Amino acid sequence: MSAPRISWRTAAVTGATTVLAGSGAGTVSWATYRLLMTQAGAARAVIGRDTSKPPEADGVYAPGANLPEPWRKNVPFDLHLMIFGDSTAAGLGCLGAADVPGVRLARGLAEATGMRIRLSTKAISGATSKGLAGQVDAMFIAGPPPDAAVILVGANDITKKHSIRASARRLAQAVSRLREADALVVVGTCPNLGTVTAIPQPLRTVVANWSVRLGKAQTVATTLAGGIAVPMGSPLVASEFRAAPEILFATDGFHPSAAGYELAAAQLLPVLVSAVRGRPGLPVAQSETYIHE
Repeated sequence: MSAPRISWRTAAVTGATTVLAGSGAGTVSWATYRLLMTQAGAARAVIGRDTSKPPEADGVYAPGANLPEPWRKNVPFDLHLMIFGDSTAAGLGCLGAADVPGVRLARGLAEATGMRIRLSTKAISGATSKGLAGQVDAMFIAGPPPDAAVILVGANDITKKHSIRASARRLAQAVSRLREADALVVVGTCPNLGTVTAIPQPLRTVVANWSVRLGKAQTVATTLAGGIAVPMGSPLVASEFRAAPEILFATDGFHPSAAGYELAAAQLLPVLVSAVRGRPGLPVAQSETYIHE
């Protein structure tokens, strides 16, 4: 996810309409509108926009190896894991490649299965669900589809106030295309943006409600399309971020820190391992080690 400056104004304008639906007009509506616009300005000032590039993390991860082997055509691997989505999927906010969520998943999967995991990242900072089609297109152009795919997307759909129904439909289309290519698909749903304390109230409540609604819609859409949804905006995960924002958020106050990504990977990895173990034809060892230390 990213925090484009115009997005907070969009959220504020639409939020005012949502909050005031059915309420009195006139000075009450104008006052609420002005308040949310003020909150949007405060969010822009505090959060800003992180234009840095996530660490490079692609390669082949072997069990017990500290560093990945750069992938070339003659480098063997047992399973190809591909990451799609936004800047959280790409690992924006991480200072080193070891903390990138894709790396945590690849290493954890290698340790749990005994396989050599090739990691490829297609995620793009700032992407919304609308951009998933292009990422999947790029995958098909570049080469064969992966054995397993992880998608993390949704936060930018909220800050840019895309239709929840349209966002869920676009996600379902991406999941369907990957499933038709025989890839396992795990989707981390939209995080609860109410945990971002840099967003002032009442705007934070508005985006929190939207993000929860989107997460639920994504869960239904993913399941119907043949994927597996992991609720990244669950009360348990949200409570962790609320309890320790100074630890779990990066310096921009919006993206996760290394510790935040570790928490996110801990939600995704057991589901991914279980899905891989249940796939016929893969030589999967039965280790119970999920997190690579």
